[in-house]
Parts: sequence; C-alpha cells; structure tokens
Amino acid sequence: MSLAVPLSNPDITDLERQAVLEVLSSNRLSIGPHTEAFEAAIAARAGRKHGIAVNSGTSGLHLCVKALGLHEGDEVITTPFSFVATTNCLLFERVTPVFVDIDSASYNMDPAAIEAAITPRTKALLPVEVFGNMEHFDAYERIARKHNLLLLEDCCEALGGVHQGRPAGNFGQCGVFAFYPNKQITTGEGGVVVTDDDGIADMCRSLRNQGRDTSAWLSHAYMGYNYRMSDITAALGEAQATRLDEIVAKRRHVAQMYHDALAGVAEIHCPPMAEPASASWFVYVIRLADKFSRSQRDALMQHLKDAGVGCNPYFVPIHLQPYVMKLLGTHEGQFPITEHLAERTMAIPFFANMTPEQIQRVVATLKEGIGRLSH
Repeated sequence: MSLAVPLSNPDITDLERQAVLEVLSSNRLSIGPHTEAFEAAIAARAGRKHGIAVNSGTSGLHLCVKALGLHEGDEVITTPFSFVATTNCLLFERVTPVFVDIDSASYNMDPAAIEAAITPRTKALLPVEVFGNMEHFDAYERIARKHNLLLLEDCCEALGGVHQGRPAGNFGQCGVFAFYPNKQITTGEGGVVVTDDDGIADMCRSLRNQGRDTSAWLSHAYMGYNYRMSDITAALGEAQATRLDEIVAKRRHVAQMYHDALAGVAEIHCPPMAEPASASWFVYVIRLADKFSRSQRDALMQHLKDAGVGCNPYFVPIHLQPYVMKLLGTHEGQFPITEHLAERTMAIPFFANMTPEQIQRVVATLKEGIGRLSH
C-alpha cells in the first residue's frame, strides 16, 4: 500500500544522481577512487585516521569484532534495546553478548548497570547511540579505560552528531556507521568502519576483501569475506557526505516541528536527545504514557497505517527475539526498563524534507487514534 506519509524518505538530489552516472560511465565500478574519497570523508567527520567502507553496518561491526581479537569465551556488554545486528556481530564469532538494562531517560545503556555486569571474562563494551542520542558515551569510555576493556562504538544511527565536543565515531578503539535509506545519509546499503588504529584498519581492509594480502594480488593472508562496497555505492555516499550538514540541519528542524506539535499531548513522550543543538536525528520515536499497554500501542499503529501514515515499533528487545532466547536462554522480565519502554515506543514518519503539512497530518492522526484508545 502506498502511504500518504511514508515512514522514511531519502534526501537524494541531482548531485547524487550525476555522481552515480559518472561512475557508470567509467571503467571502475568497484575498488575505485570514489570508495577512497567516501572513506576519507566519513573518517574526517568522526575525527579518525582511517575509514574502511563495507557493504553494510552489520558487516562493519563483524569486522571490528574480528579485528579486536574477540572470540569464543569472551563476554561483551551490550544493549538489548537496539537492532539485532548489534548482537549478531558477536554471535557470528561465538562471543557471548551480556545485556544490561537501559537508562529510561536516554534509552542508552545505564552506566551503573555496565559496571555491575563486568566479570573476568568481560573483554569489551558495545554501546549504541540509540536513535542518534549520544548520552553517556563519555561515561562508557571512562568505564572501559578503568577496567581495561575494549570499546566498539555502534554509531550506525548517529552520523553528524556531537557529544561534549566529540563527534560520533570518535569513542573507543573503533566505530561503525551505516547508510541504509532511512539513515541521515544513504548509500542504499553500506557502512564505514572508523579507527585511529593502523592494525585494526589493515585487518578490516583485508577481511572485507576475502582476506587478501594488501601487498599482493590473489595472495590471501586470512579467511575473509566479500564485504566490499562498490564504487557506484561509494559515489552516492561521497555526494551525500558533502551535504551532511545541510541534511542534519533539516532533520533537526523536522524534529523541532514535531516537538512543538506534540508539546500539548500529555499521552505522548517526545524522544530524548542529549545536546539537541549538536544532535543528529536518525528516527523520531515517540513513547506512549505508562497507562497504555502494548496492545493499545499496536492498535494506535494500525490506526495510523489505515490512515496512510507510516509507523513501526522501535525496538523489539533483542533478548526477546526467538533465536536469541533459544541461543542465550534470555527471557521476559530480565530487563524491565527495556521491556516497559519497548512496549510503548513507536517510530512515526521522519525524514529531512518533511513538510509542515505532513507533520500536521501525522499529529492529527495520532491525536485521533489516542482519543479512540481513551474511550
């Protein structure tokens, strides 16, 4: 069904279209100059020495787990309130994810819960800037240093954001950005690993390209993967990166319009965001008041969809995903804050070029649906 107001919509202009056409007119469709240029642009935004382009954020996280030397028997503390890739990248290498509950004010991991979960087997922290919110990332880095742990920053949702003067991607040993079409900028599918560590960068470059020895063609030092980004994709990202400040500013403006329009709706909590003036919004996720149940949230989403307004639950807790419960023995009730919030959170339409009229339609439909729930 075609939605009157879609959940997301990439901000693509003639600049990006022309960039892709130029690559298609060349003889370098992969492993070309646009990949290197895109890597350099993203590394610069993160304040990092290296950028390594890959075919998805998930691939980037997997490569970082490998490059950091994490393996079976190691524990990594991470959040249950995220997209499943955060956990999958650990499970791929038989590393044990150790979930901790989130802070209800930020939706990010509670620093005190992290400290309580550290054991002799803990080797790293894997935090996520949920919805682009960078709250606590300085605390995570202090905890990692205090306990001699590695820190892998899942910044897939935060490109362009700044926390206490430091850009997303600048925390810990390495970070990973992603560029799915609902992200701040898009390459269709793709990701970039950022790091200052030469060894991590070399390992990621090799592993993304079938473990190839970077000094010799068809000489393979490792068993690697085909995680490469094509030059077509990179050209799109390179062009988008030149517009990042513009796009982030537009998304901040849309978020503010939502804040203003929802300010008088007592049944809805607007999404949290540390340092709003320097934040980079990924999605706009509202939370229903505590008096509402998950089934009422679901009924409200159906009301929006019936009215042509896109929406989705964000997130379904990772520890309650069926395959995770089977693998790790997780169960309902383990992380009450995560579960309580997840039953009441939902993403509503959010993209850079949203109009005031579209926002008015979304908010009016929300109010109508909430009115129905209250009767």
